[in-house]
Amino acid sequence: MKKIILLFILCITAYSSAAINRIAISIDPDMDSHFKSSGRILIILDHAQTAEPRNNLWPPRKDIIILARDVKNWDMQKTLQTGPLKNWDILNATSLKTIPGGKYTVQAVWIQEHFGLGANSAGNLFSPVRLIDTDKNTSVNLRLSHIIPQPKLAAYPLLRKVSMVSDSLTAWWHTTVKQEAAVLLPAGYFKNPDRHYPVRYNIGGYGSRYDRANTLVGNANFMRWWTSGNAPQIITVFLDPAGPYGDNYHINSANNGPYGYALIHEMIPYIERNFRAIPRSKYRFVDGCSTGGWVSLALQLFYPDMFNGCWSYSPDPVDFHYTQLINIYRDDNAFYNNRGYAHPSERTTLGDPNFSIRDEVAFENIQGFSGSYTTSGEQWGAWNALFSPKGKNSLPMKIFDGKTGKIDKDVARYWQRYDLLHYLKQNWNAIGPRLQGKIYIWMGDMDNYYLNNAMHAFNAFLKRTQHPVSDAAIEFTPMLGHCAQYGHRRVLQQIARRLEAIH
Repeated sequence: MKKIILLFILCITAYSSAAINRIAISIDPDMDSHFKSSGRILIILDHAQTAEPRNNLWPPRKDIIILARDVKNWDMQKTLQTGPLKNWDILNATSLKTIPGGKYTVQAVWIQEHFGLGANSAGNLFSPVRLIDTDKNTSVNLRLSHIIPQPKLAAYPLLRKVSMVSDSLTAWWHTTVKQEAAVLLPAGYFKNPDRHYPVRYNIGGYGSRYDRANTLVGNANFMRWWTSGNAPQIITVFLDPAGPYGDNYHINSANNGPYGYALIHEMIPYIERNFRAIPRSKYRFVDGCSTGGWVSLALQLFYPDMFNGCWSYSPDPVDFHYTQLINIYRDDNAFYNNRGYAHPSERTTLGDPNFSIRDEVAFENIQGFSGSYTTSGEQWGAWNALFSPKGKNSLPMKIFDGKTGKIDKDVARYWQRYDLLHYLKQNWNAIGPRLQGKIYIWMGDMDNYYLNNAMHAFNAFLKRTQHPVSDAAIEFTPMLGHCAQYGHRRVLQQIARRLEAIH
């Protein structure tokens, strides 16, 4: 077996008498068959000493230092070394000289999956964690000896995995692309082999995968209810959002490809054929919270005859005049308002900001190839890929500069086609009658990501509609935050009431 060593010589002048001057990253020989020659290396130094620094790349923090750089065409026969850090991207420090002394947990991640859900995408390699003291350690050795595994479903009689090749996505990407999901069957499914069931399509929060179903079947209280005979007999499908730039949002886009088509014309028919679902829109529903809230609402609007109801909790921005606190159409900068104050991205329900959009994007920049949030696999990268046109380099055009925050007005105009309020205004006469009785939205009026502002604009329009007058139910709860009232049992009961009403 070959022994491959990526050696980084980090020469620094430290404040203390001793300091790190060498970090060596080797690849365990057992990883040879998994290793790819091009990628991005992250070295994470976590002052908070969390158990797995790679799992703490969000939310943004000031006490985590990240060194990163792209490595292309790594010749596995040779040792790679670095000298000066001018070719490195550094987060939360201007150089190694400015890293505060003290104890850190340190971990390396080799991002070799160029497209996916960021540093922790399945298939990436990582090292065990080392505890170091920068006042004492002069050398650190990290070995990439672990691979991030593919999601796996828990063994449970009513839980099934779905994996199918998408013809449309495969044709788009010129490589085999699969769609995956988990299916939770009703308690009486196997006892009633001739019965067909309504089906609920659930979309998770950002970065979740189909294996989020494990949490539900591992919840003893929920499963007692689910198998008691009192739960509605509805199939739940946990859709998987994994896409080329992070979550794909199950919508067609210039950069991700035809994920909306693949869901509507391939995945849903496949599931309903194979799991005795009633293949009629009258018995088909969609729900989710946060990212899932936006996707469920968008699917109901873009495909009004495909679903008979959406339950959207705390959806991502539904009006891009309020993209969190950014007006992408009018503002010049995404990081600062017109008075020069940094836009916060997250707050407590008492209004205290936790971090800024600028800091959030900086964390995405450090993870993305070429130091750009556009390929980070994180939230802003995913939005940018979904809503933006494709650039000349075949990568998504940037809605804003990742370093300065300057907004590109041409890209902002392109985003408008995914602005749900704009879409509703432009198409109300055609789709309004087909949406009656189908929209329920919940929003906390102290949403942690300022999403309530866009929803108030959305609600105001629906209250003014004519021909028909909208009967959408939009509920705001004072002082509650993001997804505070979302729950699978609650949604299932809401769907059950909808089913009772249509019979």
